[in-house]
Amino acid sequence: MLYKYLKILIVVFVVSATQNLIAQIPEGYYSTTDGLTGEALKTALYNIIKNHVEFPYTSSGTDVWDILKETDKDTVNPENVILLYTGWTMDAALEYNNENGWSREHVWAKSHGDFGTEKGAGTDVHAIRPSDITVNSARSNHDFSAGGNIYIDADGTTGCRRTSNSWEPRDVVKGDVARMIFYMATRYEGEGEEPDLEIVDYVNSSQNKEPIHGKFSDLYEWHLKDTVSSWEQNRNDIIYYQYQGNRNPFIDHPEFVEKIWGNFVFANKIEDIYQINVYPNPFNNYINVELGCKDVNSNKIKIQLFDVYGKLLRNIKSDSSLVSIPCSDLSTGIYIMKFIFIDNSVKRKILFKN
Repeated sequence: MLYKYLKILIVVFVVSATQNLIAQIPEGYYSTTDGLTGEALKTALYNIIKNHVEFPYTSSGTDVWDILKETDKDTVNPENVILLYTGWTMDAALEYNNENGWSREHVWAKSHGDFGTEKGAGTDVHAIRPSDITVNSARSNHDFSAGGNIYIDADGTTGCRRTSNSWEPRDVVKGDVARMIFYMATRYEGEGEEPDLEIVDYVNSSQNKEPIHGKFSDLYEWHLKDTVSSWEQNRNDIIYYQYQGNRNPFIDHPEFVEKIWGNFVFANKIEDIYQINVYPNPFNNYINVELGCKDVNSNKIKIQLFDVYGKLLRNIKSDSSLVSIPCSDLSTGIYIMKFIFIDNSVKRKILFKN
C-alpha cells in the first residue's frame, strides 16, 4: 500500500514538474534582444524564431490537423477543439467533414502573399486556428478592422462583425489575432523563397496578392485591450516544446509590439509623410523616385527593390532628390520598394510592372 502511495506521489510530482517547466520561457531565449528597438529588434526576433520545424498541411503523419487538436484542445472536453472566431466547441474528429466540421483558418490570410498551404508560412501553426467552416468563409481573406454589421451564422451568434472588406473578431480573441499578425510580419522576412510579410494601416490591402495585411491601428488597439491570456501562453508552450520549436515573442513579451512599431508612422501613402513620389506605377523601363525629405542631404536614405519572394533586385543609397532606376530587365509582376531612413524606420510601397 505504501509503495502504491509513493508511486502515485512520484507520478503527480513528475507531471506537475513537467507542466511548470513548460509554462516558462527558456532561459536566455530572448537574450539577443536586450536594449534593442525598431527594425533592429524585429531583426533580432526574426533570427530567434526562424528555422523552426515545419510540418505538412495534410499528411498521413503528423500534420496541421493533428497539431491543432493539441494546441486548441477544449480543456473541458478534450475530444473537442475550440473554434477561434466563435468560441464554439466541436468534435476534433470532424476534420472538414463535408463542410459540416471545422477547418484550418489562416489568420494571416494566405492570399496576402500567395503562399498557399506549402510548408512555412502556409503551415505555421502559430497563425493557424480551428474555425467553423461557414464562419471561416464569411471572414474570407479580409483584413482585420473594427466596424461593420454583426455577423450571425446559421449556427448562432458569433460576436464578430464584417464589412465588404474587413473582419472584426469577437472581443475575447482580438488580442490573440493581433499577436498572430505581428508574429507573421516578424517571422517572414523574405529569406529564400519565403514571403516578406508586412503590416499596413488600411483595409482592402491585398487586391493583387501582395504580402501585406491590415489594419495596424486596430490590431494595435486590440493588442493593448485584450491582453495575453493563459490560453495563449499554453498554446505558445505546446508549439515550442512539442512541435515547431519556436515561440510567438509577442505573447511572451507584449511590450515588443510598442518597441518595434511604436515609432513607426503608418499611412496609406508614404508620400504624405516622407515627401516621396514614386512614378510611374505601374512602371515599365524605369522607376523614378523623387525625394523631398531632409534625410536626402545626409546620404542616409537607402532604396531597395524586391520581388514578392523577397529577392533583392536593387540596392541604392541616395544623396540626390531624383533617382531613376532602370527596370527593363524585370518581368511583369508585383514588386516591393523599401525605403530605410536615417532613424532606422522602414517604409514599403507596392509597385506593379506592366
